[in-house]
Amino acid sequence: MECGDRIGRAAAYAAAAALVSYLVIKVSWVAGSLLGLLPAGRGFGLGGWVVLNTVTIGMAAAGITLGLALVRPWGMRIPGRLVGFVAWVGSGFLVSILPFVAVSALLDSRTRSPAGSGQSGGAAAMPGWEAVLLQCSFVGTGLALAVAFPAYLRRRWPHALRRPRRTGPRASSGPWWPVVTGALTGSVWLYWAAGGLLGITDRDERPAGWHVLVGVSACWALAASAAALTLRRRRPARLWYPFLLATVWLGSGSMFAWSGWRLPATVYVTLTHPSDVHYPENAALAVTLHLTAVLTGAGLLRTLVRGGKDAPA
Repeated sequence: MECGDRIGRAAAYAAAAALVSYLVIKVSWVAGSLLGLLPAGRGFGLGGWVVLNTVTIGMAAAGITLGLALVRPWGMRIPGRLVGFVAWVGSGFLVSILPFVAVSALLDSRTRSPAGSGQSGGAAAMPGWEAVLLQCSFVGTGLALAVAFPAYLRRRWPHALRRPRRTGPRASSGPWWPVVTGALTGSVWLYWAAGGLLGITDRDERPAGWHVLVGVSACWALAASAAALTLRRRRPARLWYPFLLATVWLGSGSMFAWSGWRLPATVYVTLTHPSDVHYPENAALAVTLHLTAVLTGAGLLRTLVRGGKDAPA
């Protein structure tokens, strides 16, 4: 067994272990809310809070299963599309969370979960030790999966990261619209993150966490669009090909995962008008951007997969 493969296998176990504390905390929130020991999060009634955290419990369980699938023999028998989809969505969440955690630590701001930073409601009076455990779960899982997943790819699909051998000038194919919509969506988010006010209806509801998450989402959308454009227009050097693939993979996953998470939350707040939750963006514009980002992320992934199928082994 090669050293790189051993490191990848150890990282897969570490990714699964890192999410255990997140899973335990979320289960305690649900149980505590149902027993009347813990209050519901800001902007939620008991039913909505339980549903929200039950969904995140399922996501954590899927993440733990993914980590084990990347190292255990049964993971090689799981359909490749299922493994790829779960890894893609999970990576999309993590590449947005990690910068949020890092910037929040540097600013020494009040610790809150990404869900509570003006996006989907947060836990009421979260203890500091819980916030630390949640952040360690995100950071540990993200770093570990970044090592474990490429090792799994090399074991299961040895040609996945190789540059396609083509005689034509282009290294990828597919429709143009995901590149265009990704660039447009990312530009709007970047404008808001930089302090732009067009499309903002509540200027006071823009905490630092909101700026960070919107800015990170903008950067990933723009980076994925630029990388996809490069793959379409020219045949990249062997050194840059895996980097461009990873950028499209992570950027499209970030758009699909985070906007897929924010879209129902935005619709919920728009329809129910909770008194203690207000989004800064115009509701109709925010819904349009999130829906566009979800479709764009899926479109970029489809282009990436089609490009891989077109390449000879």
